[in-house]
Amino acid sequence: MFGFGTLLYVIILLLNAVAILNEERFLARIGWARNSAELYGDTESVKAKLINLISAVRTLMRIPLIIVNVVHAVKEMDEL
Repeated sequence: MFGFGTLLYVIILLLNAVAILNEERFLARIGWARNSAELYGDTESVKAKLINLISAVRTLMRIPLIIVNVVHAVKEMDEL
């Protein structure tokens, strides 16, 4: 059944997916590197805003995600 725990689990997985994106190997190849939006002076488009969001999540959520992942792993181990 879909509940709050499942929603929280999905949010953690999505944040982890965004946090591990490599800017040089993946994002630059598809044109989503941070400097690609700044090069063309494009700061108001949806693409530029998504690039800024990805960069912010990668920068600001690194330490909190480590803590949340450890807490979640310990919680999952207790259920076994």
